[in-house]
Amino acid sequence: MSKRKPYVRPMDGWWKKNPYFIEYMIHEGTALFVAAYAFVLLCGLWRLSQGEAAWNGFMAALQSPLALLFHLILLAMIGYHGYTWFKIMPRTLPPVIIGGRRVSAAAITAGGFAATLLASLALLGIVWGISQ
Repeated sequence: MSKRKPYVRPMDGWWKKNPYFIEYMIHEGTALFVAAYAFVLLCGLWRLSQGEAAWNGFMAALQSPLALLFHLILLAMIGYHGYTWFKIMPRTLPPVIIGGRRVSAAAITAGGFAATLLASLALLGIVWGISQ
C-alpha cells in the first residue's frame, strides 16, 4: 500500500519566502484598517443626517473605552500603513531627475513625509480657524 502525499498548491505561501513580500502583504493588510475607519466616518455621517439625537448618541458611543481602544488600534495600523506607503513610494515612481541627478530614495520618502506634515498642519490651521 503506497502513501500518497497530499496535494500542495505551488503558490501557497509564496509571499512568505521573501522579506520584501512579507512587508508588502502586511502593508496591504493594514489597508483593511483604513477601510474600517472610513466605515466609522461613514456611520458618523449617516448618524449626523438623522438629527441631533442620533449624532449625540454616536458621539457618546465613540467615548466608550472599547471605542477608544478600537481607535488607538486603528491609529497605529493607519500610521504603519502610511509609513510603509512612503517607504514603498521610491520603488513605484519612475526615476526622478533634478539638475541632471537622480533623486535618492531617502529624499523621496522624506519629501513625502514633509509634504504630508505640511498639508496636515495647514488643514489643522484651517479647522482651528473655523472653530474659533
